[in-house]
Amino acid sequence: MRPGWLRVLIGVLAAVLLGGCATVPGDSTVQVLRKITEGDGPELPPGPTDNANPLDLVRGFVNASGSSDNHHAAARRFLTVGAQSWDDSASLTVLADEFDTVYARTPGESSRAVVRLRGNQLGRRTSDGSFMQAGAPVEIDIQVAKEGGQWRIDGPPSGTIVRLTDFQANFKPVRAYFMDPVQPSPVPDLRYLPANPARTMPSRMVDALLAGPSQALAGAAVTAIPPTARLRSNVAETPDGAVIVDLTELGELGDDQRRMLAAQVVFSLAEVNVGRVRLLDDGAPMLTDHAVVARDSFPELASANDPRPDVSGVVVVNGRARTLAPTGLGDPLAGPPGSGAYDLSSATLSADGQWLAAVNRMTGRQLLVGRVGGPLVPTGLQGSALTRPTWGPSGSEVWTVRNGAAVTRLLIDQAGHATPAPVDDSALTALGQISDLRLSRDGMRVAAIVNGMLAVGAVSRSPAGAVAVRNVRMLLPNKLTSLTSVDWRAADQIAVAGRRPDAAVSLVSVDGLDLHPLPTNNLTLPLTAIATGPGRPLLVTDQNGLWSFGADDLGSWRQLVGSVTSVAGFPS
Repeated sequence: MRPGWLRVLIGVLAAVLLGGCATVPGDSTVQVLRKITEGDGPELPPGPTDNANPLDLVRGFVNASGSSDNHHAAARRFLTVGAQSWDDSASLTVLADEFDTVYARTPGESSRAVVRLRGNQLGRRTSDGSFMQAGAPVEIDIQVAKEGGQWRIDGPPSGTIVRLTDFQANFKPVRAYFMDPVQPSPVPDLRYLPANPARTMPSRMVDALLAGPSQALAGAAVTAIPPTARLRSNVAETPDGAVIVDLTELGELGDDQRRMLAAQVVFSLAEVNVGRVRLLDDGAPMLTDHAVVARDSFPELASANDPRPDVSGVVVVNGRARTLAPTGLGDPLAGPPGSGAYDLSSATLSADGQWLAAVNRMTGRQLLVGRVGGPLVPTGLQGSALTRPTWGPSGSEVWTVRNGAAVTRLLIDQAGHATPAPVDDSALTALGQISDLRLSRDGMRVAAIVNGMLAVGAVSRSPAGAVAVRNVRMLLPNKLTSLTSVDWRAADQIAVAGRRPDAAVSLVSVDGLDLHPLPTNNLTLPLTAIATGPGRPLLVTDQNGLWSFGADDLGSWRQLVGSVTSVAGFPS
């Protein structure tokens, strides 16, 4: 933990409660600005065909609702004149692609009918642009009526209903950035912004930032933007290609607080292809020494959680810890961990490659920690089962799960001494038996295998040092089952391995919207472990050894070690 950074963040939160005014410059250079909250989009999808029956009309309405251009102008073509007041912004429900339309009341000789839409809801896009998984069967009755001799929808449901394929085609996943309350590190938060018109995306991203962290990160990530803040004028682009963001009602913010706010805005707008930002506070530069800010204005934050290329992964083979090389196994780790003295079952390096946490098998299971190259010291934690250790980003904290039922957190000092530290794990352990657990590289999230399914949560840290796992939810519980292992592919993507032939290795977004099963050719199920990381290949262990899948492997798994069961891990 870094007390100086913590004091800054506490100051940010305190400033949120204070009012204040920033100095407005007396004169400034006149610039020609181009408003970027509007713009031409692609051609709209076609409207209803002539003489369409009510069932096809409702299907067409749902298909057209994927395009949000001009307040869902394409979908409005399916409505009667009286239904044009339809509130398309009330909510956005994402529906599985396969759905049915049947009559709840047939038209007969009447000019009115009721069509029942039946399908499976996957979740909803919330008002801040995030996706909230909420799988459930749905049935919605929609009134239709004849107008001008053609069937039209006269009673549309509140909000929009969009098929998954249409949602993915029309909404772009981007990361809004907030802050870790403990260390100087940006925290990505997935949002889905309408892809068209593309010119509106910077404005929509600023709106997402002003809304604060999503429900998934509530109580964990913080924002340097006060809740009173709003745009003073429309987001606009200058002739030199910079985007102007002019905020107001920020109150009194110190220099460090302004720098954090600027970093959030710049990192987030970079997601929508904005490289340079003129960030203003009531018309005056937010940072007095930077009229224009970009990602390279914050070098210490831009690479805060990037993996170090000089730190390799580690693999346990026959009880010995060895490094991973690009083409296969590297050398044994120096000292007792590499000689087999501890009979290890799993091991993980800290992000800086300086520390090793490992589990041995000599007397039950025991957690050991030590500096790389030296001996490992027992931490005092043991049990019949300990999950593969996982490090916090500072390298001074390691987590594991004891006997499948208790998340254990240990603080490691510079001498290698371990001190148990409390963690409120009740929201996670209440779901069942935990067989694997991994912290994300930024330490803000946790992923775990619980009863063979995937659970994710946020790691909340209070200024007083209390730590809790919050906002826990199961991802795709009907699809991701019989899982054995999990790891973080990126800050917003998880890799899982398991026993099911149809989904033995899969990548899933942290919100559960995107699921990508990977090929399993060459592998022999069941898989027992998976390891990966940003810019790293996927590693899995099966009944025949350790396998790698990367950009150079041409869609096939390549064996690194055969004839043994190995456990691998990248620094975490």
